[in-house]
Amino acid sequence: MFRRRNAGATDGTATQDPPVNNRPSAEAGKGRPTPKRSEAERNRYTPITGVRTRAGSSKSGSAGSRTERARRYDAMKRGEDWALNVRDRGPVKKLARDYVDSKRRVSEYYLYVMIVMLVALLSRNATLSVFIFPLLLVLIAAVAVDAFFIRRGIQRLAAERFPSEPTTGLTWYALMRSMQIRRMRVPQPLVKPGDKI
Repeated sequence: MFRRRNAGATDGTATQDPPVNNRPSAEAGKGRPTPKRSEAERNRYTPITGVRTRAGSSKSGSAGSRTERARRYDAMKRGEDWALNVRDRGPVKKLARDYVDSKRRVSEYYLYVMIVMLVALLSRNATLSVFIFPLLLVLIAAVAVDAFFIRRGIQRLAAERFPSEPTTGLTWYALMRSMQIRRMRVPQPLVKPGDKI
C-alpha cells in the first residue's frame, strides 16, 4: 500500500530497494576465528617480572638488585638514616634506640623466658606446669614496670633535646625494642650497656 517508488521508475510501478548493509561480517572483519576463553585469559596476563628485552638482562638485573638490597640492609644495620624504614627514621627514634640500648633491662630477657616456658608447657610435666602461670604473671608485671620507667625516661630526654619533635608512639617503639634480643636488634645497638647518651 505505502510502497516507496524507485527514483528511476517512471511507469508508476513501485519496486522495493534491496536492504543496505554496510557492516562487514564478523569473519571478514577479524580474519581469524574467535579464541577460546582459556586461551584469551592466558594471553591477557603478563609476567610480574616484565618483558625481557634481551637475553641475560633479567639475570644481570636480579644480581644488581640483590647487591643493592644487601648494601641497603648493611646500611640499615649500621643505622644510616637513608636506609632505615620510615618507623625508624628521625633523631627522636635514634634517641629512643640509644636510650634502650644503654641499659640492661628485664624486658630484654622476655623472649628467653617465653621459650623456657613454652618448652616446660610442651613437656607436660605436672610439677613444671604448676609454676608456669605464676611465672607468666611475674613476667608481665616486670615488663609493665620496665615500660613505665622507659616511658618516663625517654619522654624526659626527648623533651629536653628535641622539644619541637613529635613523640607519638615513642614509648611503644622503645618498649618493642627493649623486648628484642640484643644481638637481633635492627638497627644494631650503637651504644653498650652503661654508656652515657
